[in-house]
Amino acid sequence: MTADELGVRVSLDLWHPDCWTLEVTEAVDAGLLGHGVHRIDGLATGRFTAYGDTTAAVDDLVAAVEASDLTESVWETGGPIDAATDAAVPGSAARGIVVRYDLANSINEALVSRGFIPDEPVRMIGGREYWTVLVHETRRTVHDRLEEVREEMDAEIRVELITAPASGTGIFQTDDLSERQREVFDLARRHDYYTWPREVSAGELAAIAGVSRATLLEHLRKAESKLLGSE
Repeated sequence: MTADELGVRVSLDLWHPDCWTLEVTEAVDAGLLGHGVHRIDGLATGRFTAYGDTTAAVDDLVAAVEASDLTESVWETGGPIDAATDAAVPGSAARGIVVRYDLANSINEALVSRGFIPDEPVRMIGGREYWTVLVHETRRTVHDRLEEVREEMDAEIRVELITAPASGTGIFQTDDLSERQREVFDLARRHDYYTWPREVSAGELAAIAGVSRATLLEHLRKAESKLLGSE
Protein backbone atom coordinates (compact mmCIF):
# COMPACT_ATOMS: atom_id res chain seq x y z
CA MET A 1 0.00 0.00 0.00
CA THR A 2 1.40 3.39 -0.97
CA ALA A 3 1.69 6.45 1.28
CA ASP A 4 -1.04 8.15 -0.77
CA GLU A 5 -3.42 5.23 -0.08
CA LEU A 6 -2.69 5.41 3.65
CA GLY A 7 -3.30 9.13 3.96
CA VAL A 8 -1.65 11.22 6.66
CA ARG A 9 -1.93 12.15 10.33
CA VAL A 10 -2.04 15.91 10.89
CA SER A 11 -1.60 17.98 14.07
CA LEU A 12 -3.42 21.34 13.94
CA ASP A 13 -3.34 24.44 16.14
CA LEU A 14 -6.39 26.58 15.37
CA TRP A 15 -8.62 29.49 16.32
CA HIS A 16 -11.99 30.54 14.93
CA PRO A 17 -14.47 33.27 15.88
CA ASP A 18 -17.60 32.91 18.04
CA CYS A 19 -16.29 29.77 19.73
CA TRP A 20 -17.23 29.26 23.38
CA THR A 21 -14.42 26.74 24.02
CA LEU A 22 -11.81 29.32 23.03
CA GLU A 23 -13.59 32.07 24.97
CA VAL A 24 -13.73 30.18 28.27
CA THR A 25 -10.27 28.58 28.12
CA GLU A 26 -8.69 31.93 27.41
CA ALA A 27 -10.44 33.45 30.44
CA VAL A 28 -9.93 30.58 32.92
CA ASP A 29 -6.74 28.70 33.83
CA ALA A 30 -8.16 25.29 32.91
CA GLY A 31 -8.80 23.27 29.76
CA LEU A 32 -11.25 21.12 27.86
CA LEU A 33 -11.03 17.81 26.06
CA GLY A 34 -13.59 17.40 23.26
CA HIS A 35 -14.86 13.86 22.71
CA GLY A 36 -17.13 14.45 19.73
CA VAL A 37 -19.79 16.82 18.40
CA HIS A 38 -23.13 15.76 16.89
CA ARG A 39 -26.06 17.56 15.24
CA ILE A 40 -29.15 17.07 17.45
CA ASP A 41 -32.37 19.07 16.96
CA GLY A 42 -30.53 21.63 14.88
CA LEU A 43 -27.86 22.32 17.51
CA ALA A 44 -24.28 21.16 17.97
CA THR A 45 -24.16 18.84 20.99
CA GLY A 46 -20.73 17.90 22.28
CA ARG A 47 -19.31 15.87 25.14
CA PHE A 48 -16.35 17.43 26.94
CA THR A 49 -14.08 16.90 29.92
CA ALA A 50 -13.27 20.07 31.86
CA TYR A 51 -9.89 19.67 33.59
CA GLY A 52 -7.49 21.68 35.70
CA ASP A 53 -4.93 21.60 38.47
CA THR A 54 -7.54 22.27 41.15
CA THR A 55 -11.24 21.60 41.70
CA ALA A 56 -11.78 25.36 41.99
CA ALA A 57 -10.28 25.95 38.53
CA VAL A 58 -12.56 23.30 37.01
CA ASP A 59 -15.58 24.76 38.80
CA ASP A 60 -14.69 28.21 37.43
CA LEU A 61 -14.40 26.79 33.92
CA VAL A 62 -17.77 25.02 34.05
CA ALA A 63 -19.36 28.20 35.44
CA ALA A 64 -17.86 30.18 32.53
CA VAL A 65 -19.28 27.65 30.04
CA GLU A 66 -22.73 28.00 31.62
CA ALA A 67 -22.52 31.80 31.60
CA SER A 68 -21.30 32.11 28.00
CA ASP A 69 -23.64 33.80 25.53
CA LEU A 70 -22.40 31.25 22.97
CA THR A 71 -23.83 28.18 24.75
CA GLU A 72 -27.47 27.09 24.86
CA SER A 73 -27.34 24.57 27.69
CA VAL A 74 -24.87 22.61 29.84
CA TRP A 75 -25.39 19.43 31.81
CA GLU A 76 -23.02 17.12 33.65
CA THR A 77 -22.41 13.49 32.77
CA GLY A 78 -21.80 12.40 36.37
CA GLY A 79 -19.58 13.03 39.35
CA PRO A 80 -15.99 14.30 39.31
CA ILE A 81 -13.54 12.31 37.20
CA ASP A 82 -10.51 10.93 39.01
CA ALA A 83 -7.83 12.62 36.90
CA ALA A 84 -5.11 11.21 39.14
CA THR A 85 -5.82 7.68 37.90
CA ASP A 86 -6.73 8.54 34.28
CA ALA A 87 -3.60 9.23 32.22
CA ALA A 88 -5.72 10.69 29.41
CA VAL A 89 -6.92 13.55 31.61
CA PRO A 90 -4.31 16.16 32.59
CA GLY A 91 -4.33 18.04 35.88
CA SER A 92 -5.66 16.90 39.24
CA ALA A 93 -9.40 17.55 38.83
CA ALA A 94 -11.95 16.99 36.07
CA ARG A 95 -15.70 16.98 35.33
CA GLY A 96 -17.61 15.60 32.37
CA ILE A 97 -20.10 17.92 30.67
CA VAL A 98 -22.39 17.96 27.62
CA VAL A 99 -22.83 21.33 25.91
CA ARG A 100 -25.39 22.43 23.29
CA TYR A 101 -24.57 25.42 21.09
CA ASP A 102 -25.08 27.00 17.67
CA LEU A 103 -24.00 24.60 14.93
CA ALA A 104 -22.75 27.52 12.83
CA ASN A 105 -20.10 28.22 15.48
CA SER A 106 -18.67 24.68 15.42
CA ILE A 107 -15.64 24.03 13.22
CA ASN A 108 -16.14 20.27 13.59
CA GLU A 109 -18.41 19.89 10.55
CA ALA A 110 -16.17 22.03 8.34
CA LEU A 111 -13.25 19.71 9.11
CA VAL A 112 -15.05 16.34 9.12
CA SER A 113 -16.94 17.08 5.89
CA ARG A 114 -13.54 17.48 4.20
CA GLY A 115 -12.26 14.16 5.50
CA PHE A 116 -10.41 15.30 8.64
CA ILE A 117 -11.30 12.61 11.19
CA PRO A 118 -10.27 13.24 14.85
CA ASP A 119 -7.74 10.63 15.96
CA GLU A 120 -7.82 11.62 19.64
CA PRO A 121 -9.76 14.04 21.88
CA VAL A 122 -9.52 17.67 20.79
CA ARG A 123 -7.62 19.79 23.34
CA MET A 124 -8.78 23.33 24.09
CA ILE A 125 -6.56 25.42 26.33
CA GLY A 126 -5.35 29.01 26.47
CA GLY A 127 -7.81 30.15 23.82
CA ARG A 128 -6.60 27.65 21.18
CA GLU A 129 -7.82 24.28 19.89
CA TYR A 130 -5.39 21.44 19.17
CA TRP A 131 -6.60 18.73 16.80
CA THR A 132 -4.90 15.51 15.71
CA VAL A 133 -6.70 14.15 12.66
CA LEU A 134 -6.41 11.41 10.07
CA VAL A 135 -7.18 12.32 6.48
CA HIS A 136 -7.12 10.26 3.28
CA GLU A 137 -5.25 12.92 1.34
CA THR A 138 -1.69 13.50 0.26
CA ARG A 139 0.50 16.07 1.98
CA ARG A 140 0.05 18.28 -1.07
CA THR A 141 -3.76 18.33 -0.93
CA VAL A 142 -4.09 18.63 2.87
CA HIS A 143 -3.20 22.31 2.65
CA ASP A 144 -5.82 22.90 -0.06
CA ARG A 145 -8.53 21.33 2.15
CA LEU A 146 -7.43 23.38 5.15
CA GLU A 147 -7.53 26.58 3.10
CA GLU A 148 -11.20 25.80 2.35
CA VAL A 149 -11.86 25.50 6.11
CA ARG A 150 -10.03 28.79 6.76
CA GLU A 151 -12.21 30.60 4.25
CA GLU A 152 -15.50 29.01 5.38
CA MET A 153 -14.95 29.56 9.12
CA ASP A 154 -12.72 32.67 9.02
CA ALA A 155 -10.28 30.50 10.97
CA GLU A 156 -6.59 30.69 11.77
CA ILE A 157 -5.08 27.22 11.27
CA ARG A 158 -1.44 26.26 11.75
CA VAL A 159 -0.17 22.84 10.69
CA GLU A 160 2.10 21.63 13.47
CA LEU A 161 3.06 18.24 12.06
CA ILE A 162 2.19 15.91 9.17
CA THR A 163 3.24 12.27 9.44
CA ALA A 164 2.26 8.89 8.07
CA PRO A 165 -0.46 7.34 10.27
CA ALA A 166 1.54 4.18 10.94
CA SER A 167 4.57 3.91 13.22
CA GLY A 168 8.08 3.49 11.91
CA THR A 169 8.21 6.76 10.01
CA GLY A 170 11.24 8.08 11.84
CA ILE A 171 9.12 10.85 13.36
CA PHE A 172 8.19 10.91 17.03
CA GLN A 173 4.74 9.44 17.77
CA THR A 174 3.15 10.85 20.91
CA ASP A 175 0.32 8.31 21.38
CA ASP A 176 1.94 6.78 24.48
CA LEU A 177 2.21 10.09 26.32
CA SER A 178 -0.28 11.18 28.95
CA GLU A 179 -2.32 14.22 27.97
CA ARG A 180 -0.27 16.51 30.21
CA GLN A 181 3.05 15.13 28.88
CA ARG A 182 1.89 15.61 25.28
CA GLU A 183 0.67 19.12 26.09
CA VAL A 184 4.00 20.17 27.58
CA PHE A 185 6.05 18.43 24.87
CA ASP A 186 4.00 20.11 22.10
CA LEU A 187 4.41 23.47 23.85
CA ALA A 188 8.19 22.96 24.00
CA ARG A 189 8.33 22.17 20.28
CA ARG A 190 6.17 25.14 19.31
CA HIS A 191 8.42 27.52 21.23
CA ASP A 192 11.64 26.00 19.79
CA TYR A 193 12.86 24.59 23.11
CA TYR A 194 14.57 21.80 21.17
CA THR A 195 16.39 24.04 18.69
CA TRP A 196 20.02 25.04 19.21
CA PRO A 197 20.56 27.59 20.49
CA ARG A 198 17.29 27.37 22.40
CA GLU A 199 14.76 30.10 21.69
CA VAL A 200 13.17 29.75 25.15
CA SER A 201 14.44 28.69 28.58
CA ALA A 202 12.83 26.06 30.77
CA GLY A 203 11.79 28.81 33.18
CA GLU A 204 10.13 30.84 30.42
CA LEU A 205 8.40 27.73 29.10
CA ALA A 206 7.15 26.91 32.61
CA ALA A 207 5.68 30.40 32.91
CA ILE A 208 3.84 29.95 29.60
CA ALA A 209 2.52 26.56 30.76
CA GLY A 210 1.52 27.97 34.16
CA VAL A 211 3.52 25.41 36.15
CA SER A 212 6.73 25.43 38.15
CA ARG A 213 10.05 24.89 36.39
CA ALA A 214 10.53 21.59 38.27
CA THR A 215 7.09 20.34 37.19
CA LEU A 216 7.70 21.27 33.56
CA LEU A 217 11.08 19.52 33.49
CA GLU A 218 9.56 16.41 35.07
CA HIS A 219 6.82 16.27 32.39
CA LEU A 220 9.42 16.75 29.66
CA ARG A 221 11.72 14.10 31.14
CA LYS A 222 8.94 11.51 31.20
CA ALA A 223 7.79 12.45 27.69
CA GLU A 224 11.32 12.24 26.28
CA SER A 225 11.92 8.86 27.99
CA LYS A 226 8.79 7.41 26.39
CA LEU A 227 9.52 8.87 22.96
CA LEU A 228 13.08 7.53 23.02
CA GLY A 229 11.89 4.12 24.20
CA SER A 230 13.79 4.22 27.50
CA GLU A 231 10.72 4.00 29.77
